[in-house]
Amino acid sequence: MIKYTFLLSALFTFSFLFGQGKAPANWYLKDPVKDKIYGVGAEEAYKLLIGKKAKEVIVAVIDSGVDTEHPDLKEVLWVNEDEIPGNGIDDDKNGYIDDVHGWSFLGGPGGDIGEESSELSRMYYADKVYFANADTNSLSAAEMTRYKKFKEIEAIFLAEKVSAQRQMEGIMALSNYMDAVKKEKGSFTKSTNKSYKPKNEIEQKIKSRMKVILMAYKPEFLEKEIGTMVANSQQNSDKVVNDSLRIALVGDNPRDMREKYYGCNRYKGPDAMHGTHVSGIIAAKRGNGIGIEGIAENAKIMVVRVVPNGDERDKDIANGIYYAVDNGAKVINMSFGKYYSPNKEVIDAAVRYANEHDVLLLHAAGNESKNKDLQDSYPTRKFMNGEIASNWIEVGASSSSKDSKKLLAEFSNYGATTVDLFAPGVDLYSTIPDANYGDASGTSMACPAAAGVAAMIRGYFPSLTATEVRELLMKTAIRYDKVITIPGGATSGKMTDVSISGGFINAASAVRLLLQEQK
Repeated sequence: MIKYTFLLSALFTFSFLFGQGKAPANWYLKDPVKDKIYGVGAEEAYKLLIGKKAKEVIVAVIDSGVDTEHPDLKEVLWVNEDEIPGNGIDDDKNGYIDDVHGWSFLGGPGGDIGEESSELSRMYYADKVYFANADTNSLSAAEMTRYKKFKEIEAIFLAEKVSAQRQMEGIMALSNYMDAVKKEKGSFTKSTNKSYKPKNEIEQKIKSRMKVILMAYKPEFLEKEIGTMVANSQQNSDKVVNDSLRIALVGDNPRDMREKYYGCNRYKGPDAMHGTHVSGIIAAKRGNGIGIEGIAENAKIMVVRVVPNGDERDKDIANGIYYAVDNGAKVINMSFGKYYSPNKEVIDAAVRYANEHDVLLLHAAGNESKNKDLQDSYPTRKFMNGEIASNWIEVGASSSSKDSKKLLAEFSNYGATTVDLFAPGVDLYSTIPDANYGDASGTSMACPAAAGVAAMIRGYFPSLTATEVRELLMKTAIRYDKVITIPGGATSGKMTDVSISGGFINAASAVRLLLQEQK
């Protein structure tokens, strides 16, 4: 499973993320030419666009949910004008009742899904039951093929289970250390961490690690997030969210890939941290004097909840895309992913549908320092028949470092033929629930940075198609010819070794070219 949630990834990439010094809070808006920082060049782009008006562009954030009451987001939410809030009637007859700001495919009469299994575990347990009492000597040819695949899945599942256990042991060690500091010092803060005297070698190592972590995360935020991880692990150890629980909560038949009209309008869900942060990067209200400045001043955020704590289901992803397209989105942000897609055909159909309706899809490349040319993740623009979706941008994560060898986030996935370009993804300061703000890192943050640029372009230059916007952003990406460290830190290379464009997304260069072409 791809860990796109930002904290867990950051906990295991300290030396890179924080060794470069703290980036300016708005660094992702800056320009590599003017400011010598590889942001998206948004502020420079707006200077070029003075006197021009943009059309509103709906950006669907397919994610974990969004805090629609956040003061920096309330004014930039998509509003379904044809729906009367709270009357319990499907006024616009689109199949979804009271969908004023979007829809959740993870909630229903029985409640909201927070935790989910990995796709790998769902596949493993389904076939484990199927083959429980099977005589392998009497299986048909088709069943034998399925059985062999099951054994492959079983080996991978058991190996990943061991890896997850080790990872959780690391999280528990951090939790136990914080408890020890609090017990002795009365609280866990930067100062108490500094004054605490470790009782053994393990605590000494954790203390040093905590010093670095606390440079970026507030102690109370860190405690909350690690506490949640520990609680979820203890509650859901080796857990499978089976279909019966899904049916009880949501009310759909998870095996019916044709079913579309299920869910609820509870946009926030159990944990809206991720989706709220993503939304702020794209479109937090500009010029209101509070919080942050989003990238696209003309964007309206449509909330589409399909991402639980665990792997999203193919059916929900497809329906999220259909919902966004049918309700007017022109840009879709997808900061999630997984390595198995048992019903990929339904997502392929949805991606084709988006292409037919001129909708641009942006997807986060993932956070495992992997070469996607060797192992791609899902959803993907590559269809089962080998065709490639032309309305898709795959986004890797870059940093604010002025060290040429550290421009790419160490955790980012990459690929010379699979990742289009890179965008800011380290230490992005954005909206989080309950009217707060915080830093986060991941390709989950790089994707909305690119989506914000795409929304800006689609608003100011509405005649461009989704495919043409992709081609423009690829063509105007800021090229980088110096040697870079390829994510993972083991080898060096060029930007063309890690992306198709060989560069970083840049709104200013895109706008400049379009304005020149209009002359």
